[in-house]
Amino acid sequence: MESLIQAWYVFRVTFAHYPDVQYVLMLIPFVLFFELPLYFVNWMGVFRFAIKEAVEAPHTPPYYPQVTCAITCYAEGKAVQNTVISLLEQIYPGHIEVIAMVDGVQKNIATYRALKELYAIMPRYSNRTLTILPKIQRGGRVSSLNAGLSRARGEIFLALDGDTSFDNRMIHSAVLHFQNPDVVAVTGPMRVRNAKKSLITRMQDLEYMLTMQIGKLGFAKLNVINNVPGAFGIFRRTFLQKIGGWNTGTAEDLDLTLRIKKYHTRYPHLRIDFEPLAVSHTDVPETFKDFLKQRLRWDGDLWYIYSNKHKYGISPATMGWKNFIFLLWYGILFQIIMPFAIVIYTVYMAIVLPLHIFILSMGLVYAFYVCLVLIQYLLYLVVISDRKWRDCSAFLILPLYPFFQFIARVWSAFAIANQIFNKGHLDSAMAPLWVLKKGKQ
Repeated sequence: MESLIQAWYVFRVTFAHYPDVQYVLMLIPFVLFFELPLYFVNWMGVFRFAIKEAVEAPHTPPYYPQVTCAITCYAEGKAVQNTVISLLEQIYPGHIEVIAMVDGVQKNIATYRALKELYAIMPRYSNRTLTILPKIQRGGRVSSLNAGLSRARGEIFLALDGDTSFDNRMIHSAVLHFQNPDVVAVTGPMRVRNAKKSLITRMQDLEYMLTMQIGKLGFAKLNVINNVPGAFGIFRRTFLQKIGGWNTGTAEDLDLTLRIKKYHTRYPHLRIDFEPLAVSHTDVPETFKDFLKQRLRWDGDLWYIYSNKHKYGISPATMGWKNFIFLLWYGILFQIIMPFAIVIYTVYMAIVLPLHIFILSMGLVYAFYVCLVLIQYLLYLVVISDRKWRDCSAFLILPLYPFFQFIARVWSAFAIANQIFNKGHLDSAMAPLWVLKKGKQ
């Protein structure tokens, strides 16, 4: 304790000689009490996963319930065949029912025909069935998912995107979680399929490694997973039907996750799990412009969900204290308030400080976040990654990643402001405008 006090004294004396740099100290309480604990939660989750893998003997009693894979298709064309075939090729010995919903089929004949071509190869696969569900009028993603849910016969229901493919052990690994009757939803890591296309795809590839794998693994250990992604969510069908499936509107995945969490008080043992071996692959925007357009929708939808659809439902009385505190901490503080705090802090420093001091201060902040990202990345590579050689290439872009994070957070502030003042959620390709207007405004 005495050595810590001495270290803090030396630290203060050193900074006292550089009064302008003390503006950097404004970050310390925020980082120390809010951001670092979040990283520690993730790191502890990784360590617990590593210990469990090393100590516990694998125990996998036979469990092969019927599974329904509902694929929302819109304009994928021939690419949708890769999604369906990656499901047919699963090593899972149980029955897999694939339902492909083609939204607005008259405008998506290419996708519909590509799906019909797959009937010719179905005799090669035993215990697999394919149903194509053409929807004449376009109703959007939520409409397609609910149509698939109404036809599903499987005990386990997978909600999938038509441009996503999967490792062949995905279903086998994910379904095992449902042996526990308290588990109602499972998600897994999403990998970037087109990572080598450009610098912006490489950045998103690293982001997916650090947030969708380390982040969700850590959150899962506390049973506070923030979101079951819309492109890849696995659910117990009876529970999903009991809560009414998906609701109209954008960000239907976050909306559904919050609605599931509202059952925590009634069912305190209810769980949303994360399975590291249930791997999916998706394409991300390949240009900076497309990346910004995607995040404009994603980040703006956060405000829409928290302030409109769930403004009366976020409370410890419905979702329990643990999920309530985590939602305030991560969902509100980090996803809503932090982007504005970063913008205000940076502009304030730029105005108040001389240019050379401002650059020096930003350099210190940059060095701190490089170290943080490096620790996160090494943990991921050593403990979690099942494609270490492939993931090693991300090391080269680590020095640029803090800049990517900074740009993404500044843009997030713009996206939230756009939602607040301009109702940005109504400008979405996820559904026609007349459908989006049916949702809560």
